[in-house]
Order: sequence, then C-alpha cells, then structure tokens
Amino acid sequence: MIEISNAELSVMQVLWQRQPLSANDVVAALGNDKDWHEKTVKTLLNRLVSKGALGFDKDGRAYLYYPLIAEQDYQLQQGRSFVERIFAGRVAPLVAGFASQNKLNADDVQQLKQLIAEWEQEQRHD
Repeated sequence: MIEISNAELSVMQVLWQRQPLSANDVVAALGNDKDWHEKTVKTLLNRLVSKGALGFDKDGRAYLYYPLIAEQDYQLQQGRSFVERIFAGRVAPLVAGFASQNKLNADDVQQLKQLIAEWEQEQRHD
C-alpha cells in the first residue's frame, strides 16, 4: 500500500484529471487552489515517483508525469484501510453515521440500494 500525504494527493488529483503533465503544468493547475512554489511541487512529484505512484517520460528538457496507480484503486485502498482502522472492518456503522447526520442524499441512497441488490444477486449465484 502506497502512503500518500494530503499535499501529494493534491498533485495526484491533478494528474488523474489530465496526464501526462510537466511540472510547470502541475504548478499552474494547482495555482488556483494552492499557494505553492514550483520547488514545492517538484519535490512532491519526486516523492511520488520514489514511492512508485508516478512515472515520467523525458520530453526534450521537460519531464512529463503520469500516475502509475488508478484513482479508483487508490480510493478503494484508502477506503478499506479507513473502515478497518475506525470501524473494525464493518461498513454498516459508517453508513449509519452518515445517514443519522443527514449526510446521504437521494443519489447516495439509490447507489447503495443498487450495490446491495447486485451483491445479493451475486450471492445467489455462488
């Protein structure tokens, strides 16, 4: 499991949206949300390459960065880790907490119902 800091995650999110990008392109994309200097972004990019989360190709004098892990894979990994650590692996208390705080909207509820129906269908075929 690759550990990614919040700052590194900001860089990953830019690259999950558009890839490959140069360091300058990542700086420009983050410029609206973060007040980071170019050197900070380049440090984050190098860390992510070292961790195996990003790859790069040399294009003339520039390096073009791209993710080596899919956003959905990372989300699933982090979601599982969170549920294991906080809820002892049980999803129901997490969902119940959101439901009790009115943090679920109609689309969330519909998606949960669909996931449960698909799971029940799979269990019948096993």
